Amino acid sequence: MSLRQLDDHDRVVLARIDARKPALLTRTLDWARLNTGSTNIEGLTAFAPILEDAFSELDADIQLIRCAPVDKIDTKGESTRFQSGSVLQATARPEAPVQVVLTGHYDTVYAPGTFEAITDLGDGRINGPGVADMKGGLVVMLEALQAFEAGPLKDRLGYRIVLSPDEETGNFASQQLIHKAATGAHIGMTYEPAMESGAMAGARKGSAIFDIVFHGKASHAGRAPEQGRNALYAAAQFITQMERLEHEYPGVTFNVGRLDGGGAVNIVPDLAIVRLGVRAPDQGAAAWTTQKVRATFDQVCERDGITGHIHGGFYRPPKPHNAAQAALSLAIAETGAGLGLSITYVDTGGVCEGNNVFAAGVPNIDTLGVRGGLIHSPAEFMVVESLAERAGLSALILNRLADGRIDAHRIHALMEPHHDA
Repeated sequence: MSLRQLDDHDRVVLARIDARKPALLTRTLDWARLNTGSTNIEGLTAFAPILEDAFSELDADIQLIRCAPVDKIDTKGESTRFQSGSVLQATARPEAPVQVVLTGHYDTVYAPGTFEAITDLGDGRINGPGVADMKGGLVVMLEALQAFEAGPLKDRLGYRIVLSPDEETGNFASQQLIHKAATGAHIGMTYEPAMESGAMAGARKGSAIFDIVFHGKASHAGRAPEQGRNALYAAAQFITQMERLEHEYPGVTFNVGRLDGGGAVNIVPDLAIVRLGVRAPDQGAAAWTTQKVRATFDQVCERDGITGHIHGGFYRPPKPHNAAQAALSLAIAETGAGLGLSITYVDTGGVCEGNNVFAAGVPNIDTLGVRGGLIHSPAEFMVVESLAERAGLSALILNRLADGRIDAHRIHALMEPHHDA
């Protein structure tokens, strides 16, 4: 049977989802009203049990896992420990012949008091914090799994779910759990929002964050400037060299997002911290970038009296469009055609948990959430009809993976082995 054709199992799950449209919207808006900014530990801690209760409706073992604190470089150039929220993990039927890893996040980019209102924009769109990225996506994931498990195919497919509290800040606390859950899976499904048109992400660049700390020597800028060693000058040399590298390697981009250091103009500054972000299209580009950053740092530290250290690196490896990704993308597009959806793919410099799942050796589609746009801004919106639409798409994908119409083993076999992290 063609992936464009619906069978009786498909029609049953779609009918179930269609009947629950009001409930999907209600749950999305209820969740969006609860602030879960990445640094709002109180909000994340309060929301985690709500997620646990909702996902306990599945035929799966559910647990909340407290992550270990992660290192961050503060404005003094010192390492501090940051405690994020808990990870929700669910496991179902690990003995089933087809294994899927599903990932998502419940943190948002909005701190308490910055963006909290929910507004009906008309034309079937709703504006609100996290409605697209990704409270709506979590609702889509849960509804699709419930609809699938209500059918007769569930024993043929097992899954592992990881819902993280720190995706918007890089998954530094949860990335090991994501990697562990993905290892051994055949296919990955992640619920970042699709574009308003329904287009989905194709290849993704890898992303790095470097905190480069330079130490100099403080001195009175008027009485004894020669005794000082200016750390900001060292940082400026480093930044200028990063700008010169901008076009050396196709597809690699550098962005100095912040510079910390200095104070009164009558003091030679003894500390500067460069916050550098880098995007790279493939593993070769990522290796080149890392080498250039370290070589430039070493060169700057040849200045008299300047020392320092580098913190960070590539936390999300590139996710290129290889043979496995091509095969899975085609299968998803053909499945969507059965729903009257025309799914296309757009390569992007953005990153998400799909990069981490790919690094574990698992082909994945990572924009299975609602259609929406203007994410990471107070104008963020969701297309309401896409809640049921996208839940239906995921439910059909699960049906087809379970009955073999989408051959998970064949697609997984196309992965190149060197991508294991």
